Amino acid sequence: MGIEKLDPILKFVPGIKRPDKPLSFREKLKWTGIIMAVYFTMFGTPAFGVDVKALATNPILTILNTIFAARIGTLMTVGIAPIVLSSIVLQLLHGTGIINLNLEDTEQKGRFQGIQKLAAIAIAFVEAIILARGVVLISPSMYALVALQMAIGAIIVVFLDEAMVKYGITSGINLFIAGGIAFSIVAGTANILIPEAAAAIASGQAAALSNAIMAFGPLFFTVVIFLISIYVLDMKIELPLVFSQFRGVGGRLPIPFLYISVLPVILATSLTVSLSVWFRPLAGVHGVGANIVHFLAYYTNQTTATTSGPTLSGGLIYFMQPLGMLPYNAPYGVGGYGNYFYLIATQTAPLFPPWGGAPLMIPEWVHFIIYTVILVILCIIFGKFWVEMAGMSPKNVAEQLQDVGWQIPGFRRDPRTIEGILNKYLPTITVLGSIFVGLLAAFATITGAIGNGMGILLTAGIMYGVYQQLEQEHMIESYPALGKILD
Repeated sequence: MGIEKLDPILKFVPGIKRPDKPLSFREKLKWTGIIMAVYFTMFGTPAFGVDVKALATNPILTILNTIFAARIGTLMTVGIAPIVLSSIVLQLLHGTGIINLNLEDTEQKGRFQGIQKLAAIAIAFVEAIILARGVVLISPSMYALVALQMAIGAIIVVFLDEAMVKYGITSGINLFIAGGIAFSIVAGTANILIPEAAAAIASGQAAALSNAIMAFGPLFFTVVIFLISIYVLDMKIELPLVFSQFRGVGGRLPIPFLYISVLPVILATSLTVSLSVWFRPLAGVHGVGANIVHFLAYYTNQTTATTSGPTLSGGLIYFMQPLGMLPYNAPYGVGGYGNYFYLIATQTAPLFPPWGGAPLMIPEWVHFIIYTVILVILCIIFGKFWVEMAGMSPKNVAEQLQDVGWQIPGFRRDPRTIEGILNKYLPTITVLGSIFVGLLAAFATITGAIGNGMGILLTAGIMYGVYQQLEQEHMIESYPALGKILD
């Protein structure tokens, strides 16, 4: 593909200049703080022309916000979606050979990054135009201005991410996601849990103190899930390696229990939530095909504090959604865990037969079981799919070790031998890790943890990686000779 033809355009794409000299650990921390301050400023600034009172988002947008470090209605409405989507598309095009570039070559790598940035800017405008229609405007005439503000905000994020890579501690995308989720946890605690606890104490009832303590249950489960995630992220097995060209030089190949991190639950949740959006245009269908539509997704017109219009209320896709999609989406929304679990135990939702007739009323506790099973199955499917697509399969890893010159001691230097040994570990770990993140996300859903299961898992993984990077940066600054070895 003649992508060299884009070079004249890429010259006009601005970039962030690299520092003239290596930055100290303190300087990197300073730049990281500045970049995050800009991000949070945009995160908390509503776009001019948006009805601020209507910024409360429905559960679908909340999950999308988690994935893309966004906040609907603000300058961060689009978030990091342009960066993520452009990266995924170009990586797929490069992996399939449609774009043939040698990323080891400095010039071609720069061209690839330039195309990725150009694509991200184009996606920013497209997504801003789409998402601007999903917010409540002060006036319809403000639509173009609101879309422009959202696009500019997304473009600024593209350059903030580039600045973080060159001047900060780690990837901007990672910190933006973690920052957005941390904001939701702090905001949820300050705006919901603390007032709930205060109201319980002010009631003066005999159980006032216990009710006040129980109000912080969602925060407690958030901390528990975060600690479990951190513990599991450190679990791994290590295979011994030796360097074939130098005797006595060895190492270890770490295979973490979460081999592909929390990606399976991100993809699985994104798919199930997206299905409820894709079928919404069919909400009012009647006549031929209505039975099939209602079997898949049944919508009713509802008006609540955060949503208005067709609301998913039954059907197969409804039972694939997390309980956070329901009207009683968290313990603090219905007066505590007692009411919350009572509603789950007693409420039902319709599942219409595809051939027509009266619906089956499925209890919500069965909904939770169906949701958990489907989530785990999807996590396994996406986990195995991503291992193959991302070059993390036993065959790919064996070839990479062979190219570098590593081999497993006691076995002959042959990629097929290494592949056979890796086949004993990688497929099993991929499945077990995918099952674990699916079950942990489901547990976060049923306990009403703040930030939702996927968000907590993401934050735990990101902060664990940042912690490791901080340790490495500090060690390199303390021992400069070590930096030369790592380079």
